[in-house]
Amino acid sequence: MLGNLPDEPQPAQKMFESLIWKTLAGFDAARPIHVEAESRKIGELRVPEALIEAMWNSECVVLEAPLEVRVGLLQHEYAHFLDRPEILIARLECLTALHGHAVINQWKELARARRWDELTGDLLVRHYDPAYTRAIVRHYPALARAARLELRDTGASAFHALARRCLARDGTPEKRHAG
Repeated sequence: MLGNLPDEPQPAQKMFESLIWKTLAGFDAARPIHVEAESRKIGELRVPEALIEAMWNSECVVLEAPLEVRVGLLQHEYAHFLDRPEILIARLECLTALHGHAVINQWKELARARRWDELTGDLLVRHYDPAYTRAIVRHYPALARAARLELRDTGASAFHALARRCLARDGTPEKRHAG
């Protein structure tokens, strides 16, 4: 729902596929590649079928974080909405069929009042978490045996430590993944 970034149009489908191919061609096929769980579509673009099938049939690592950490991450990632809440308010309209007018109006009021922590947390708990959970359970059969790693804060050192733990579970030395 929030995906598009302002002033950054998505590439054409063919260019998107070419960029994916170029990136994948640069990897060592003997080493694991870690990717974020995705659906078939990213905005208006479609992930190539062979790639989505490979992702869905791969081993999983679940990265978890407390709600307040996730709220902070989302507010950083979507800071453009904090500066221009009218854009977010317009985007919330597309969720009316799922959540009803009362909930959407409540979210709009939180945006107008710039109560970002409350709005972001409620969006995560009521909309994103249930939607992502349904999709991930449906598409990732290896999820039940996935390693679970936790992110405790949004600092760079926390992300580096999380990456080291993720790579260590693959038995892959960190230095081979630097870059």
